[in-house]
Amino acid sequence: MSRVKQAIKKMKVKNELTRQILGEILGTFVLLLFGCAAAAQVKTSRETKGIFLSVNMAFSVGVMSAMYLCMGVSGAHLNPAVSLSFCMLGELAWIKLLPYTLAQILGAYLAAGLVYLIYHDAIMEFSGGVLTVLGPNETASIFATYPSDMVSMQTSFLDQVVGTAMLMLCILPLNDQRNAPAPKGLLPPVVATVVLGISVSMSANCGAAINPARDLGPRLFTLTAGWGTEVFTCYDYFFWIPLVAPMVGGVIGSIIYLVFIQWHLPEPEDDSEELNDETKAMEHNDKKDELYYKMSAL
Repeated sequence: MSRVKQAIKKMKVKNELTRQILGEILGTFVLLLFGCAAAAQVKTSRETKGIFLSVNMAFSVGVMSAMYLCMGVSGAHLNPAVSLSFCMLGELAWIKLLPYTLAQILGAYLAAGLVYLIYHDAIMEFSGGVLTVLGPNETASIFATYPSDMVSMQTSFLDQVVGTAMLMLCILPLNDQRNAPAPKGLLPPVVATVVLGISVSMSANCGAAINPARDLGPRLFTLTAGWGTEVFTCYDYFFWIPLVAPMVGGVIGSIIYLVFIQWHLPEPEDDSEELNDETKAMEHNDKKDELYYKMSAL
């Protein structure tokens, strides 16, 4: 047994950034595996084995599971927009933004690939063997997000900005010790509930990606797996919306939290001042006791 422990100790990755990258890859993989698998089940069964709400709930469970999985290693960002916001807030070094982002995209890409393998037969039966982005038998939306036909580019951009701003606005207070933070062990289900709320209220326009990695990773997979370049060119090159808008929205949501909430929270009490106050109180009580004993002696 001691040899096994020694072998495990030798295999432990000592570089902090490498550990964090591994955590983000696996965490984002788990998130997308839940979400895209649910989308595949609902789509290929023609909603006989789930409905749109099933996908929303699966992504939320994926968020919770992924956070429990890698929060202690990488912080469980799972989202380049979150990583960018944390860089802006000083919670993550700027030099780590690109590695985090690439790790998240890779995790999402790998998850899309596994979902495709699991549901390959169902996807082929549903689509008639033709992998398309448009039409009644399209299957590209299993993996990436696409807008509704009536939604303009401007509305889609605003939709993603607002959704991601809401995400940051709602999760930042959860770990702010000056506010009313959630217990660390309950952070994942609370964040998952926030994601569920956004999903069920802001996904009609263009799928509520609110996460560039969640969209780009699977979109790259569909590009390489047979759907072709149309996954990037359709809907007037819509693909850039879920890449850029969430980054903008995350920063805006963080700034709103700073300006409207965090800057106005009471400052934490200085421990040294509390200690001095306690010492003075003890000295005062000692003097009172000494005076009492002197009076008693008289």
